[in-house]
Amino acid sequence: MQSETKICQNCKIQFTIEPDDFTFYEKIKVPAPTWCPECRYQRRLTHRNERTFFKRKCSATDEDIIAIYPPNTSFPVYEQKYWESGNWDALQYGRDFDFSRPFFEQFKELQQLVPRINLRNFESVNSEYTNQCERNKNCYLLVASSHNENVMYGNWAVHSKDMLDVIYVLEGQLCYETIAAAKPYRLFWCKDIENSFDCWFTFDHKGCKNCFLCSNLRNKSYYWENKPLSKQEWLDRFLAIKTGSYSAVKSLQEQWLKIMVHRALHKFADHNKTVNVTGDALLECKNVYKSFNMTRAEDCKYCQDGLEIKDCWDNTEVAFKFERCYELHGSANVSRSVCCNICWESHDLYYCDLCRYSSGLFGCISLKHKKYCILNKQYAEEEYENLLPRIIEHMKKTGEWGEFFPTVSSVFAYNESTALQYFPQTKSEVLARGWRWNDNIPGTYNKGTIKTEDIPDDIKDVPDGIINEILTCIPCGKNYKILKQELDFYRGFKVPIPRKCPNCRHYARIALRNPRKLWHRKCQCIGKTSCKPPAVSNQQATCYANTIAHFHGDQLCSNEFETSYSPERPEIVYCEQCYNAEVV
Repeated sequence: MQSETKICQNCKIQFTIEPDDFTFYEKIKVPAPTWCPECRYQRRLTHRNERTFFKRKCSATDEDIIAIYPPNTSFPVYEQKYWESGNWDALQYGRDFDFSRPFFEQFKELQQLVPRINLRNFESVNSEYTNQCERNKNCYLLVASSHNENVMYGNWAVHSKDMLDVIYVLEGQLCYETIAAAKPYRLFWCKDIENSFDCWFTFDHKGCKNCFLCSNLRNKSYYWENKPLSKQEWLDRFLAIKTGSYSAVKSLQEQWLKIMVHRALHKFADHNKTVNVTGDALLECKNVYKSFNMTRAEDCKYCQDGLEIKDCWDNTEVAFKFERCYELHGSANVSRSVCCNICWESHDLYYCDLCRYSSGLFGCISLKHKKYCILNKQYAEEEYENLLPRIIEHMKKTGEWGEFFPTVSSVFAYNESTALQYFPQTKSEVLARGWRWNDNIPGTYNKGTIKTEDIPDDIKDVPDGIINEILTCIPCGKNYKILKQELDFYRGFKVPIPRKCPNCRHYARIALRNPRKLWHRKCQCIGKTSCKPPAVSNQQATCYANTIAHFHGDQLCSNEFETSYSPERPEIVYCEQCYNAEVV
């Protein structure tokens, strides 16, 4: 097979279907996609709501619940325990497949009737405001995370404890404003860290402790702005820093950002223990291409946020014994399935939504422990096997087969979904495409009980009564509160009260992560130095001086790569060889 260039039917930009793509599509018997990989990713995310919570009633018990669906939904929403119980049967909504109509049209009608689960939050304790989670205890506004305790305002935290405002943290403890860290302990405003502790405002550290405003360090202790100090000198300097002062911390954050952008070296991609991969944030992966934030994956392409998956194309937020799947989202322990949304512990599913412990399903919603069903109607095995090929042929004629659920059929408004996080669009842009927008997202405006300027600058001066106040976010104007347990954290570690709401803080952390997109670039190492023009005209040009001779001597490095750093960005980006010569 040869590569084929197509025009995306959504964004109208050219994209390439490569031989390995055709091989996979042939194996799972779907046609080549009509949308480019980026638009396919966006489409999947429009069916995902991680962080927008609503207060409403359970449609079955009338009890007050927290849900990812607003109160005015046309379909029923059940509290998790009731949804999982045997008190109701989703087969009661079953219907015949109508070969005179498109499938997506029939599925959307079924979607408006079948009860949905309020949150996906299994085996958790005192963690009502968590979603896409399992086995958490005493957690709040935590999403896509598992096995945590006392973690607040986080995303993708695993096996961690006593943390606030974190994202992509594994086995962490006592961390705050930490991004992408493995086995961290007592980190504050840190990014890309491994096996380090007691560090503040640092970037790209491994095996370090007691570092402040540092970058690209390995196995170092008591460093300040990348210079060694004695233990006592370091402690004296640290004690002189007013970490509890909002104004002081704001200045330190600005210094930290300048270090990351203009002083630190950046490896072209975060690949750790990988073989034959392209993408970013890949750990223990083999033959994984154009994928992001993947761990222990093999033979995959165009995937995001995956753990332990194999032989998969175009999957988002999937994990555990996950094999030979195409265009799935929010699913776990699934195999041999096509175009499904939030399904788990199942196999051989097609176009299913919220199905569990099932197999041999097509176009079904909220089924559990079922086989051989189509549009929630039960069939004998032979009937199902005869009817399924006919439906697939019908969908090929309508152009639906192999395409994920369209955004217009999403149960979420665009600004409720995770798509807004990675593909920001305005209300007018969303409505122009025929998608929905919710003007009633929770959070009030301009009703704070305390002015931002009246909040004491230093945490030591903040009174206990702050937990009774309603604060107003500086960037977005929405109101938020400080909970007792987070106030205790701020006081215990002498950090200031945040002036942004949890949502704006989350988006600020996301902005420090690279986009999930690749550019072809060359290594910037040009011999003894790597000079980069300033990002702003009045800034001094950034220039990194190599510490040792590199394999290419005084010549420009010839290595090329795929990277998530776009060419116009100001960071200094090295190939792996040049980066390792300087940092490892």
